[in-house]
Amino acid sequence: MPAGLVQLFYLVAAVLFVLALKGMSHPRTAVRGNQMGSLGMLIAIVATVVGQQVVSFPVILAGMAVGGLVGVLMATRPAMTNIPQVVALFNGFGGAASFLAVGASLQEVVEPGAAAALDLQFTVSAAVSALIGAVAFTGSVVAFGKLQGIMTERPVLLPGRHLLNALLFLASLGLGAWLVVQPAALPFWVLAAIACLLGVMLVIPIGGADIPVVISLLNAYSGLAAAAVGWALNNSMLIIAGSLVGAAGFILTALMSKAMNRSLPNIMFAGVGAKVAPAVKADEVYGGRVKSASPDEVAMLMESARRIVVVPGYGMAVAQAQYAIQDLMKILEAKGVEVEFAIHPVAGRMPGHMNVLLAEANIPYEKLREMDDINPTFRQTDVALVIGANDVVNPAARNNEPGNPIAGMPIIDVDQARSVVVVKRSLSPGFAGIPNPLFAADNTVMLFADAKQAVLDLVVALKRG
Repeated sequence: MPAGLVQLFYLVAAVLFVLALKGMSHPRTAVRGNQMGSLGMLIAIVATVVGQQVVSFPVILAGMAVGGLVGVLMATRPAMTNIPQVVALFNGFGGAASFLAVGASLQEVVEPGAAAALDLQFTVSAAVSALIGAVAFTGSVVAFGKLQGIMTERPVLLPGRHLLNALLFLASLGLGAWLVVQPAALPFWVLAAIACLLGVMLVIPIGGADIPVVISLLNAYSGLAAAAVGWALNNSMLIIAGSLVGAAGFILTALMSKAMNRSLPNIMFAGVGAKVAPAVKADEVYGGRVKSASPDEVAMLMESARRIVVVPGYGMAVAQAQYAIQDLMKILEAKGVEVEFAIHPVAGRMPGHMNVLLAEANIPYEKLREMDDINPTFRQTDVALVIGANDVVNPAARNNEPGNPIAGMPIIDVDQARSVVVVKRSLSPGFAGIPNPLFAADNTVMLFADAKQAVLDLVVALKRG
């Protein structure tokens, strides 16, 4: 295929990527945006395979078949609640693919122990891809481990970690300079190995409550690593796609940091100044003050309400209770009750998680109200129904004591409603690992049950009433 035609296909793919990002900015158009992005990637792959003589077609087709099978399994087998872990792994795979691709290209042109006449663009880009790609790879693996419960969700603050991180970063810069001055495989792979260690060190100090922000940041890193590969290999498609992913990732990270009242430098540089909070015992917070209620009692409370705000969380996603919630909404509205939904930016461990689930159940978008928009209305709310949410409604976030893992994080102000009903299996802590004083508040009752079963019981009780 002529080079000009390849570039034309790359341009078409780039336009589709931009349209994909625009489409995925809203739940109503997210599916179409995802389809556009997939089509753009297919066009880019085909144009590259046909236009570049990299390896034989059987090898390329075998790689595509294996990669496609793995991708299908990873996309279809995990439950919706495990999608953040899948995203973390995809970020890691992207980072690893970037520095491995550049490493393989470097091996082709540089014999072990011998220098080669490589231009500055290649060597600098190779160093950047090794550093950023390796950090994205191991950092994503650690984020996956924290989300999956394989590793502790609490921050791991090693003594002298900032000094060690600085030394690792300086060593990476030194190896990058060596690679630029004397291109060889040795400095590249040592740089990648040190960057892998740096990726671990940058993520293990981050607590579980902030891991969603870290995943977004690692997504940006994987995009930058891909762009660096594009510069190294003179591939305009990789430059464009990587730059789009990197820019979108950094913008999302900045928005999430603001939504959680987190410092972006703290997230980027391993929680500068962070402290591990002393463990707070649940008995100290609850002290026998928790009140439980039956579905019939909660149904009576709802029937007398004029306005109810539903606050969905991770527990709703685990139980797949969104369809039952739609039935509950219809019954309440038939009784003249106004029903709205309060959506926290990071509820469910990933941005837009709750929006997607509720949209899947055909709950109107206009009923999904953002946190800043709905918070001032809770004093005029008769009942706040919290379904499986914990940290995003925890009043302890207003406590700015050092070491509080959710200190300063904006929350949904359900405690200001006249009555609060919390649907939860138990009093177990949320992702931040701390008790929730809301559960023991004077205006709160607990409905201990699986989220889906609890909502179904409420529907039955309301129908009887």
